[in-house]
Amino acid sequence: MFKIKRVYEPRARSDGQRFLVERLWPRGMKKEALAQDVWLKEVAPSTQLRQWFGHRVERWESFTQRYRRELDANQDACKPLLEAARHGTVTLLYSARDTEHNAALVLRDYLAAQAHE
Repeated sequence: MFKIKRVYEPRARSDGQRFLVERLWPRGMKKEALAQDVWLKEVAPSTQLRQWFGHRVERWESFTQRYRRELDANQDACKPLLEAARHGTVTLLYSARDTEHNAALVLRDYLAAQAHE
């Protein structure tokens, strides 16, 4: 099972294994303050895609399609997440303010589809 959660929310027992899925370290967050198990930069959108999107809602659909193409081209990066999900809950940590338009949502849905294939 895949869940998503902002990095600024406290850790919960129900989180299971926690993966930071951002290319950049979250602003204002000390490394010792973030209770993540693994930082997987490789599954985050490319720098070019992230900068192009810029959290502009009008680009959301196109961003989603482009990010899925990047994930398709880099399936090895997703393997640790899929493997961890076989053993329990996986929480994808993200730092975006927008809880309805962020890369972690796309990644969660992508991984859920991969896990059911």
